Amino acid sequence: MQTGMARKMDGLGRIVIPAEMRRAMDIDPGDEVMIGFEDGAVILRNAEAACVFCGSARNIGDFRGRGVCADCRHQLGA
Repeated sequence: MQTGMARKMDGLGRIVIPAEMRRAMDIDPGDEVMIGFEDGAVILRNAEAACVFCGSARNIGDFRGRGVCADCRHQLGA
């Protein structure tokens, strides 16, 4: 883990993402974020940085106005 901060979860299962982390991740109020689960960890990332088909965050490029990874672009024949 690169950095960590302890936060308590409220009764509805919500936590506050610290301002320092939101700034580092370039997440602003109202932005959509992707929440996933991988290898026993909760993964949080800016939704714009993920492939709309497979959810990968690697090699994201534009395909008809949407974020699509290189593997999915190849499968699309782009």
